[in-house]
Amino acid sequence: MKILVSACLLGLPTRYDARSKENKKVLKLLEKHIIIPVCPEQLGGLPTPRPRCEILGGHGWTGNERVVDELGNDRTENFLRGAEITLQIARLLNVDLAILKSKSPSCGKNFVYDGSFSGRLVPGKGVTAFLLEKNGLKVFEENEVFVNNNDLL
Repeated sequence: MKILVSACLLGLPTRYDARSKENKKVLKLLEKHIIIPVCPEQLGGLPTPRPRCEILGGHGWTGNERVVDELGNDRTENFLRGAEITLQIARLLNVDLAILKSKSPSCGKNFVYDGSFSGRLVPGKGVTAFLLEKNGLKVFEENEVFVNNNDLL
């Protein structure tokens, strides 16, 4: 199986703070599957480290919002470009599913921060998760993928 994975979950220091969020279960997938690491924010041209970004509007990405960093800079184009490149990679490599980092303004599938930089989570999707799902790819966050899919391990 070919699985697109947020690079930070594999231990790569791609997060905004140049750290990783290594996940042992996700790493274990390397034993049985072809893993394609991606960081949509880096693919969209943002550096690492970078200022934190959030989606304005309080409900995640639905296609019309703006993504801004904590300094007030509009980063929407970077996020859209990264999401498009990630989708192109998924199509080119005929990926079966994606495992993305929860709560990320790019990769979050169920919850994202509300745009106030106050740490408040709201139901909603990140830009990349939204685009991948809209185009038919099965998307999971790292904590939900193994709930009913233990056969992946």
